[in-house]
Amino acid sequence: MALNLSSLQTLTPAQYIKFTIPTPIKHHSYIERPLLHIAVLDSPIATANDTSPLIAAMIVPQHRENDWTFCTKSGHLQLLFNLSNISRLILIGNNLSLDDLEPSIYIRPPNIDPLDKEKLENNLKQLVIALHPKSCFKNGVPKPLFVTYEDDVVYRVIIDRFVGPFVGEFVVEDVEVESKCDGNKESRRRIRFKTTPNLIQSQVRIVPSLVAGEYDGRLDLGRLRRMKGVEFLADTSVLVHPYLTPMVSGLSIIAPYLNERIKVGGTPRALCLGVGGGSLLSFLNVRLGFEVVGVEADEIVLTVARQYFGLNEGKSVRIVVGDAMELTEKIAEDLTDSSFGIDVSKDRFDVVMVDLDSSDAQSGISAPPPEFVKKSVFQMMKSLVHDHGVVVINVIPPSKVFYNTLVHELRDVFHKVYEINVENDGNFVVMATLSPIAKDDHDNDFSTKLRAAISGNYTDSIVEL
Repeated sequence: MALNLSSLQTLTPAQYIKFTIPTPIKHHSYIERPLLHIAVLDSPIATANDTSPLIAAMIVPQHRENDWTFCTKSGHLQLLFNLSNISRLILIGNNLSLDDLEPSIYIRPPNIDPLDKEKLENNLKQLVIALHPKSCFKNGVPKPLFVTYEDDVVYRVIIDRFVGPFVGEFVVEDVEVESKCDGNKESRRRIRFKTTPNLIQSQVRIVPSLVAGEYDGRLDLGRLRRMKGVEFLADTSVLVHPYLTPMVSGLSIIAPYLNERIKVGGTPRALCLGVGGGSLLSFLNVRLGFEVVGVEADEIVLTVARQYFGLNEGKSVRIVVGDAMELTEKIAEDLTDSSFGIDVSKDRFDVVMVDLDSSDAQSGISAPPPEFVKKSVFQMMKSLVHDHGVVVINVIPPSKVFYNTLVHELRDVFHKVYEINVENDGNFVVMATLSPIAKDDHDNDFSTKLRAAISGNYTDSIVEL
C-alpha cells in the first residue's frame, strides 16, 4: 500500500500500517529480497499527547516472515504487549511473494554474528528514525531502539489446519524445542490460534513409535519425520505446559481430604472449564485416578484433541460442548440439571479447574477472561464444589488492577485464597478453598502419588494471600 507519511507523525491508538519499500541495504545473511516489508503498530493505549513515547523496532527472524506472529495484527499486538511501555513497535522483514506464504516446515537458521547484527541495525537506523512520531524529535534526533525475538523452537512442521466456529483459524504443529538451561531437545505437539498466535493454547510431549532397534534417541524430529513408518504418539502421562503442573500442584492443599475420600472407596472428581488439547484432563484421569468432566466451547478443537492429543473419552472422562460460563450458571441455578451429564446436587466436584483465556487480542492476553472476574461467577463456582474442595484458576493478568480485583472477589466468596507464582511471563495459579484445610500429612497415599506424578517443587511454593 502507498505510505502516507502524515499518518505516522502522530501516535494513534491501535493504528496499524503495512507497506513495502525497495530494500535500501545489502546484507548477505539476512536481507534476501528486493523489497522490505514494514509493519507499524501503535499501542492501543498510546496517545498523541505522549511527551516521550518509547519506539522500538524488531527485525523479523529469518524464515518467520509469514508466521502469524509476525504477519498478522494480532501477533504484532502480542509482541507489543510483551514489551514494557512501548508506544509503537516497528517490524522489518523480507517481503515474501504469495507463493512463499504458509510454508509447512520451519528450520531455525544459524544465529547472526553479533557484529553482523549490529551492522544490520546500523544500516536500518535511518529508516527506523523516519518512522518515529514527531513528538520524539523535541529534544533532537531520537536514538533507535532495536529489540529481538527469541523462542525455543528449533524445528516446526504444521501437520494440519482447522477453522473452528468459536476459536477461528488454528493449526496443529509438531515442534522440536531446545532447553535454554541444558540445550536438550524435546518434541511436542501444539495448538496455536490465529487470533493469539504467540500463545501456545495446548501442548503435549510426543514420542516416536518405531520398531525396536531403529531409534537410539539421538535422531531429531526432522529426520524422524522423514523415516518411513514412524508415528508420533501423544504422551499424556506428563505435563509440559508451564502452568499445568502448578495447577495440579494446587491439589496438595486438599490432599488429606482427597486421601480420606479415596480410602473409603470414593473417586475424586474434577470439572475442567476449558479443554483445548485435553492434556490436563488426561493427566488427572491417567496419573491421579480422577473422574473428569471437561467443558469446551469449540467442537472442532475437541475433534483435534481426540485425533492428535490422545484425549480418550469414556465413563471416567466426559466432555460437554458449550460455553463454560453459561453452563456453569445453568447448573448453579439448578444442581439437578444434567447438562454436565451428572446430578451435581448428589455429588459435587472435589476440584474445579479454570483454564480459559480471552479471545480479544486487542486488549492483550487475559486469563481468565475479564467477564469471568465477578463475585457472581465465583459464587456459581462455589456451588459446584464439595465443602472441602478447591477451585484452581490459571491467571495471566493484563494488569495489577485485574489481578487485585480477582483476588479481592475470591476472598469475598471463599474461605481462603492461595497463590503459586508460575514465573512464566507474569503467570500465576490461584486457588480458593471453601473451608479450613486440614493439616497436610505429606506421607498420606494421595500426597505421595501427587509428588510422584508432577515435577518441580510447586507444592512447596504455595502462599496464602
